[in-house]
Amino acid sequence: MSIIFYDRLIVLEGLDNKIKKLVSSNEEIQELWAMVDELIHHRVLGCILDNLPEHHHSEFLEKFHKSPSDAKLFDFLREKIDKDMEKIIKSEVKLLKSEILAGLKKK
Repeated sequence: MSIIFYDRLIVLEGLDNKIKKLVSSNEEIQELWAMVDELIHHRVLGCILDNLPEHHHSEFLEKFHKSPSDAKLFDFLREKIDKDMEKIIKSEVKLLKSEILAGLKKK
């Protein structure tokens, strides 16, 4: 798993224990975490692109693909978006975590 510029905003307390209770093998645990990681990535990028004016999408994606761990990507977003993207991302991840936990409770 590589480091992404928004990683410091991701808080998934409690999810690890729930996943470990659900599955028994390390392979299954790794598979579930890979799915969670992918869900977070898609949700966060979708959230960013929903808030970023469309004419900046290409530039952002180019910068992101060039250096996904670059913390300066938040500087770019601050310049282009009048909202607090860090707060929005935290909120979106919190919502996603709740959705994942709800889905795991059904299992």
